[in-house]
Amino acid sequence: MARLALLVTLLSYVVYPQLVPGVYSTTFTFVNKCDYTVWPGILSNAGVQPLSPTGFALDSGASKSLDAPSSWGGRFWGRTHCSQDSSGKFSCLTGDCGSGQLECSGSGAAPPATLAEFTLDGAGGMDFFDVSLVDGYNLPMLVAPQGGSGQNCTSTGCVVDLNGACPSELKVTSSDGSGGVACKSACEAFQQPQYCCSGAYSTPQTCKPSSYSELFKSACPKAYSYAYDDSTSTFTCAGADYVITFCPSPNTSQKASSSSSASSSDEAPPAAVTASNPYNNTMVYEGVEETSGASASHRALAGLVGIGVAVWQMWQLS
Repeated sequence: MARLALLVTLLSYVVYPQLVPGVYSTTFTFVNKCDYTVWPGILSNAGVQPLSPTGFALDSGASKSLDAPSSWGGRFWGRTHCSQDSSGKFSCLTGDCGSGQLECSGSGAAPPATLAEFTLDGAGGMDFFDVSLVDGYNLPMLVAPQGGSGQNCTSTGCVVDLNGACPSELKVTSSDGSGGVACKSACEAFQQPQYCCSGAYSTPQTCKPSSYSELFKSACPKAYSYAYDDSTSTFTCAGADYVITFCPSPNTSQKASSSSSASSSDEAPPAAVTASNPYNNTMVYEGVEETSGASASHRALAGLVGIGVAVWQMWQLS
């Protein structure tokens, strides 16, 4: 009977390698497609094992992967215009975490900053994730699940450069005033409860989208634009790894569908990428599927380790 139970355990490890204690983890791969260096920052939620490192430099064209334990939760963001002064203090013009060092060491991003937020292995065993502009915006970001499943397991983000279109009252400019480097939220800019969803406006019924949050939502319809923007901005996956791309490169060519015939001259053209609809569903973003093979290999290795554990247990009983 004990051997039967172990056989069931073995098979479950093959089918669901994430059940292997201490083996399965989610891999986050950071890709920088900006034409400048980005310094990702990482803040883990209270009470969960922090990731290491908590901040690093990512040169243009570079990538870096980090493994997160099951049930990890936290946020990622990109810091820009960073430098170190003569005393060795490290600081960034956008997304600075105030640590004075390359690593953030438990400190979060100073707004405005584009945020990617995750809760792994949450309700129903699903990962919950979103890209948020609630604290403002500093650079384009795309989160793409790899190898996962679920009805709402899809890419999300804000792939539009909002710094140029940012209203003057929200704009953060470079130190020499030559251009916009970030766009504040209305809450940060005006400190009013109707923009911050606080005080008398602290419920979904009383806190409504503002003209400023609607500007963000129009440009980036999949991203959180204000505190109660849940219905269109939260995504879920099971058993996925994730690629987080800064400045994803839009490729407007459509993927060929096996069920579609060649287009004719009288067919309607693809939806235009405009200010009102810059995130149209015909766009394919580079980097979204680049690591799916690595994701499958990651799970295969976990499955093999699971088999080894179960075989060793059976041998101990023989």
